[in-house]
Amino acid sequence: MKKYFVILFIFIQQNAFTQELYVFTEPASNMATGSTGFRLNSKVFKMNHSGKYDGYRIDPEIMVGVSKKMMIHINAYGSDMFQKSFRLEGASLYGKYRFFSQDDVHEHFRLAAFGKISVIKNPQYLITTEHHLLPDGMGGYVQHEQEVHLRSNDIDLDGNNSGIATGIVATQLKNKLALSASLGYIYRMNNIDYKTEIFQPLHAITYTTSAGLLLFPKEYTSYKQTNMNLYMEILGQSFIDKKQYYVDVAPAVQFIFNSIARLDVGYRIKLAGNVERLSKSYFMLRLEYNLLNVF
Repeated sequence: MKKYFVILFIFIQQNAFTQELYVFTEPASNMATGSTGFRLNSKVFKMNHSGKYDGYRIDPEIMVGVSKKMMIHINAYGSDMFQKSFRLEGASLYGKYRFFSQDDVHEHFRLAAFGKISVIKNPQYLITTEHHLLPDGMGGYVQHEQEVHLRSNDIDLDGNNSGIATGIVATQLKNKLALSASLGYIYRMNNIDYKTEIFQPLHAITYTTSAGLLLFPKEYTSYKQTNMNLYMEILGQSFIDKKQYYVDVAPAVQFIFNSIARLDVGYRIKLAGNVERLSKSYFMLRLEYNLLNVF
């Protein structure tokens, strides 16, 4: 019976802070100690060379609450973005350590440090084919195919590039609104079998701002209540060794069921910037399921 009440308390605590379960970024808070989460992240990209949503990436993810201050994420990546058929691209390891926490009734402030390493096997640019009609010298035209290398200068550790990242994230929760911001550094490494091109920057500063609002339920009466959260996130990257940057905006809606299952639907699109990228917008669908007191 005592164990049941402990689990129920954890459920209620997680429910109370659902509005900081951001879709495109991570908060300074951690998942419960001894818990494990499973995610399936799906992204559909609007590719610049085709103008269509024909780029697809999926990355299964495992999350582990090592302690009340430490958690880790392990991701695998697969897509059809750099080749005609779907294939495995690589994996990443993410860790976060919460080093400051100030809690009060219906509010808290937290600081955490994070780090990430990705190992990816993808070309540093996308090879595609363009079709042109050229004069055939006899008053007609003949179709001509030309191989084109599409440049990608942004550093994306979620499937595109090998590299490391580190930074600090701060999260403030008060009542039904959660605000978060992060500042970090990211370094591009050579992909497996593919070296970084000379036109690609190696060093960048990353920055994010996120807001989450709990819409439903208005009052908690049971951990079985469905939660609905709205999010608006800003994500940016400015290169240190190139005069280039980008800023994206990402709205999202989230549903949490029985305090352990989660559905996210989001859309990320370019807001400003001059960075050459393979895609400047994508839809994301995420399914998540959590197990408490696994170890």
